[in-house]
Amino acid sequence: MLLEFSVGNYLSFKNKTTLSLAAGSIKEHNDTNIFSTERSSLLKGAVIYGANGSGKTNFIRAMSTMRKLVLLPFKQSSAVELDITPFLLNTETEKTPSFFEVVFIINDIRYRYGFEADDKKIYAEWLFEAIKNVERPLFIREENGIEVMKAFPEGKDLEKRTRDNALFLAVSDQFNGKIVKRIMQWFSNFNTISGLSHEGYKGITFEMLENKEGSLALFHFYKKLDLGFENLTISKRRFNLKELPNDMPESLVKELMTDLDGPFKIDIRTIHKKYNAKNEVIGSVDFGMRNQEAAGFNQLFNISGHLFDVLNKGGVLIIDGLDASLHTLLTLAVTKLFNSKEFNRNNAQLIFATHDTNLLYYGNYRRDQIYFVEKDQYGVSDMYSLVEYKEDVKTIRKDHSVEKNYIGGRYGAIPFIGNWKSIKK
Repeated sequence: MLLEFSVGNYLSFKNKTTLSLAAGSIKEHNDTNIFSTERSSLLKGAVIYGANGSGKTNFIRAMSTMRKLVLLPFKQSSAVELDITPFLLNTETEKTPSFFEVVFIINDIRYRYGFEADDKKIYAEWLFEAIKNVERPLFIREENGIEVMKAFPEGKDLEKRTRDNALFLAVSDQFNGKIVKRIMQWFSNFNTISGLSHEGYKGITFEMLENKEGSLALFHFYKKLDLGFENLTISKRRFNLKELPNDMPESLVKELMTDLDGPFKIDIRTIHKKYNAKNEVIGSVDFGMRNQEAAGFNQLFNISGHLFDVLNKGGVLIIDGLDASLHTLLTLAVTKLFNSKEFNRNNAQLIFATHDTNLLYYGNYRRDQIYFVEKDQYGVSDMYSLVEYKEDVKTIRKDHSVEKNYIGGRYGAIPFIGNWKSIKK
């Protein structure tokens, strides 16, 4: 369960910026949008708005980068670069490390883990635990060494085995400690995907459709959306890449690769009713998914495995551009899965970036779930929630028309278009 994620000096985020899923004291949609643990009330997700180029994708990329570094193989080379880019538009930050920190809850124990790093080296790293209210350190890493506390026995005597470009948490994971095992599992369930380049995600959907319980959940979801088909068929055949012609365009090869499951090529087809002149059903016709179904349905199909995987297991799913090819009502249906007691029994959390302002009206989001990202004249991105935004020293009331006010520029985080009338044809 995610409580907070913070990043600083990374890409367009010069200053420390935090997204919090701790539910505030406001009384909005408490029965659907929040869940409670023994110590906290948490939000089931957040939605991020902002102009193109404001930094929405950079914030999500920060989450993805942190996850990737934590889960990097222990045996990576000491020469491997960490793919971290600081804020480059200021002399104060261009040569200093980036900051990543996450606060999360496992079995009602709160953990705070973070690190500071550049492209080549880890400069600092820390892990704190709060079984009740008071935090205690489990380990603290600084440039002059790593201090391991008694409460973290799995890290003992591993200090000298930790390379400059490796996280101590990942090194400790090689020795099967109880605490670090739980934390690494949490990070494996902290996933980021893209709605813009979704072809590579269909593998999980394939797996779920081959599983009886998983296929029932997916079909139930597809049926509720009334996507126009009666059924799906999946077929597999053994496939060898050597069968492809040498002059086949690289783009088509990459597209084909997304249909492979190991040595097998998977073919998904939708089954549609066929009618006669009197509109009587006389049979069925099967359509190829990629070539005969809409782009929006392809996107929804490809990411639906990830959606139901996190709904079934619990965890956090972050999606950049969820609405890339989806109609507003399909995007709304996806988001409402996470506020549904029927589908979200394990308190999964969904964070996504979107331009679909209809969700500000129809989505039933609380003010502490709505975030805006805005970039200033110096290229610095800032992020703030609607509940934090103050107008004339007053907070925004829940009865305000959030969609109308946002489009009107009242909360910022929109593109500056200028005067359209002054543009000559």
